[in-house]
Amino acid sequence: MSTSPQQRLRDWIAAPAYPWITGGAVTVGAVVELIAVPGGVTTTVGVLVSAASLMWRRSFPPVAMLTVAAGLIAFAGDVNLYVSIMVSGLTGCYSLGRNRVLHPALTVAGGALGAVCVNLVHINTWSRMDLPVPALWEKGSLSLFAESFLLTVVVFGAVMMGDAVRSREETRTERSLAQAKLIAMERQQAAEAERAAIARELHDIVSHSVSMIAVQAESATYTTPGLTPEARDGFQQIAGTARSSMAELRRLLGVLRTPPGDTGPAALTAPQPTLDHLAELVEQHRAVGGPAELRITGERVALPAAWELSAYRIAQEALTNARKHAPGARTVVEVDYGAGRLLTLRVRDDGPGTGPGSDPGSGSDSVPGTGHGLTGMRERAALVGGRLTAGAGPDGGFLVEAELPWGSG
Repeated sequence: MSTSPQQRLRDWIAAPAYPWITGGAVTVGAVVELIAVPGGVTTTVGVLVSAASLMWRRSFPPVAMLTVAAGLIAFAGDVNLYVSIMVSGLTGCYSLGRNRVLHPALTVAGGALGAVCVNLVHINTWSRMDLPVPALWEKGSLSLFAESFLLTVVVFGAVMMGDAVRSREETRTERSLAQAKLIAMERQQAAEAERAAIARELHDIVSHSVSMIAVQAESATYTTPGLTPEARDGFQQIAGTARSSMAELRRLLGVLRTPPGDTGPAALTAPQPTLDHLAELVEQHRAVGGPAELRITGERVALPAAWELSAYRIAQEALTNARKHAPGARTVVEVDYGAGRLLTLRVRDDGPGTGPGSDPGSGSDSVPGTGHGLTGMRERAALVGGRLTAGAGPDGGFLVEAELPWGSG
C-alpha cells in the first residue's frame, strides 16, 4: 500500500537522521556564506556555532538555547544579517517551543531581552559610524527600536508554532491512549459477556442432565424390585457422584460468571435448542418420575434465535428446580404466543412452594439461595429485553413466569 507524500514527509522528519542532515546542511550553507561575505571573529564563530548546534537539537533539546544565543551574538557583531543566522535562529526558537525546554512565556521574554541587547549594540555601532542617531528619549528615538520589535515578533511566532505542534501531538497521543483504553475495555466487556454465556450454558445443560442422573439413580433403589445390597449401594454411589459433580459445577460457575446485571450480547455459533424441543424436555422430566404437562396457546411463531434459546433454557432450568425442590410434584409448562409480539412462558408446580429463608430459584444447587439458577434465568430474560418473576404461585406451589417481547407491536 503506497503512502501519501505528506505521510512520507512526516516519516522523514521523524527519522533520527533528520536533525543531523538539516543541521549539517545549514552549517555548510553558513560556511559558504561566510566565504562570500566574510565577517569578524565574533560573527564567524557565532554563525558557525548557531548552525552546527542544530544537529543536536533533538537528542539534547536545551542546545537550542545556545543556537539562539549564538545567532543573536553573531548578529550583534555585524550589522549584516546572514541567511544562515535567520534559519538557525528560527529553527532554534521553534525547537525550544516544540520541546518546551522553558515555559513559552520565559522563552519569548528571553528572546525579547536578547533582541533589545542586540538593538542597543547596533545603535552604538551606528553612532560610531557617524550615522544620524537621535539621543534616547528624544523625538524619533523610538524608531531605533523597530529592530527589537521585529525580532521579538519573529521569536514569538517561532516559539508559539513549536508549542502548538507540541500541544497537537500531545492531544493526538492522549486520544490514541484513550482509544486504546476504550478498545481494551470493550474487549474485556466482550470477554466477560462470553464468560457469562459459557456459565449459563454450562449451568443449564450440565445441571439438567446431571440432576436427572441423580434423581434416576436415587429412585431406582426404591422402584427396582429384587435389588441386591451391592446394586443398591451402586445406585447410591451414582447419585452421590452426581451430587458431587453438581458441587464442582457450582465452583466452576463462580469462576466464569460475571457480576449480575451484565447482559451484554454474546455470539452463539453452535446449533441451539428452540421452543420446538420443549416437548422432548417435558418428556425427559416426566421420565424421571415427575408428572408434567405442556400447554401451548396462540399460533406458533418462529422467533429470533436468541429468544428461542432463552425461553428454552428458562423452561429447562425451571424444570430442574422442580425436580430438586418439589420431587414428584405435578408440573405444568405453559407457552403463550400472545398478541403484540410478546412471548409468555410459565412453569408452575404444585409442590410445597417457597419456604422461609429458602430460594427455589437457586436451581439445582444444594444450598438454597446460593446458586446460579434464578440468576441465570433472569439474565437470559434480560438478555432479550424481557423480565422474569419467580415465587409462590397463586394456587400454591412455585411459579416461574417470563415475559419476552421480541419486537414492536
